[in-house]
Amino acid sequence: MALQQGEQGMNAVMLTEQPDILKAAALLPPRLSLGSTMVVHGLAKLRKEGTEQHAGFFEQLGLTPARPLVLATGVTEVLAGVSAILGFATRPAALAVLVTQAFAIAKVHGSKGFDNTKGGYEFNVALCAIALGLLLRGPGQLSVHSAVEGRVKRKELRRLRLLPRQRRRSWLLDLLG
Repeated sequence: MALQQGEQGMNAVMLTEQPDILKAAALLPPRLSLGSTMVVHGLAKLRKEGTEQHAGFFEQLGLTPARPLVLATGVTEVLAGVSAILGFATRPAALAVLVTQAFAIAKVHGSKGFDNTKGGYEFNVALCAIALGLLLRGPGQLSVHSAVEGRVKRKELRRLRLLPRQRRRSWLLDLLG
């Protein structure tokens, strides 16, 4: 009986410890999936043949000047993707994804309906949902942001008071998420 109680106690401890680990890791899958998707899409636009192909497509949509817009979109997607993967400047990255995907839905996929197999906006909505979650929640504990934030807050605590410059730094970190 004592062994069973001991095992139950150990199981209870493991169950109570596990949620912190799960909470810390919970935002990794959305960050990594959104980030890798955006990097791949952005790099496709930045390769020479991809830039030319997308520029032709942008011109068909009436978006001019097409080549600079393709390059700007590609850079935005790559930077948003890398930011999401690293978990630094996650909120601006998520906002960039929301803007690019809303534009893709409005200009390309919206008229084709929801079904992705028919060129619809199903995939874009999924990317928007992930981005919105990251915009609202931030990058989570397993991120570059969390490491930088911890370092800044330790410095603030050592000084025992917040100077205006330090408050701005903390506010900026919170905003970047």
